[in-house]
Amino acid sequence: MLRMSGKHGERGMVYRAAVAGRVVLAILGGYGVASLCTALLSLTLPLVRSEAVTLATLVSFAIMVAAVVYVFAARSLGRAVVGLGSLSLLLGGGLWLVNGFA
Repeated sequence: MLRMSGKHGERGMVYRAAVAGRVVLAILGGYGVASLCTALLSLTLPLVRSEAVTLATLVSFAIMVAAVVYVFAARSLGRAVVGLGSLSLLLGGGLWLVNGFA
């Protein structure tokens, strides 16, 4: 059994916590951004409603992958949170405006 003690053990735990935070953010934040974008595209694409929903759902898979890549490519977990958070606010605001005019 490996024991982590001293400075290396603490660094290892901090690193593991940072990776775990990125994983959680990638899953939850990516899902949130993808679902907001799907809802917004479903309402704004100039197609028949069923076709707009289908296309928006297909695009959401690429958006989820892009969000996951962004989270792990960001310099820090804080920057990834700010990036996905601001994108979520923009998409949520757009969705609110579209629903307000519908």
